[in-house]
Amino acid sequence: MNSRLSILIAAGILASFAVLGTSLVAFTHLATEERIVANERETLLRSLYALVPRENVDNDMISDSIMINATEFLGGKETTVYRGRKLQQPVAAVLTTIVPNGYSGPIKLLVAVRYDGSLGGVRVISHKETPGLGDKVEESRSDWIYSFNNKSLGNPPLDKWGVKRDGGVFDQFTGATVTPRSIVQAVKNTLLYVRDHKDALYDKQTASPTTDKQG
Repeated sequence: MNSRLSILIAAGILASFAVLGTSLVAFTHLATEERIVANERETLLRSLYALVPRENVDNDMISDSIMINATEFLGGKETTVYRGRKLQQPVAAVLTTIVPNGYSGPIKLLVAVRYDGSLGGVRVISHKETPGLGDKVEESRSDWIYSFNNKSLGNPPLDKWGVKRDGGVFDQFTGATVTPRSIVQAVKNTLLYVRDHKDALYDKQTASPTTDKQG
């Protein structure tokens, strides 16, 4: 009887430790997950505010976002659009454009388009381009990406939206023309999409403006 009781007590202690251990693991995972989410949000906000200055907006751009489907213009199956507003008036939209035809694979961009149609800026957020050549699209590698600042569909004219080798106004890289050519085209396509769907993009009642045709 004593032996059986000892076994039951030991089993109870082990079960208690198991429950405690599982609870600690779950708590640690939850706390870590929350920190990761918070860090990712802060990183995204820094990227957005680099393109749309914090003082120019008074809304939560991450919460005020929509998903759209416009693969022909924006490259991805789904594109997130973060909207910036001040006093409830539209200021700028930041789109997660994909460059599908980079030299070494897709290139992910953030493209900020002001409500007046001009560019607040462009940033490359991920790519697989060749180090020392195509990676000059990174702002840490060169200032090439800043050449989009304040450009619009009229500045330069549409037929000049290309690299200089193709008769456009944007520089290419020595030994790496494909990468800048593809990014210039992707930014131009983003501007075209925003021009043709501006009202829908900023309408809070529009959950998912969609198009896949030239317009």
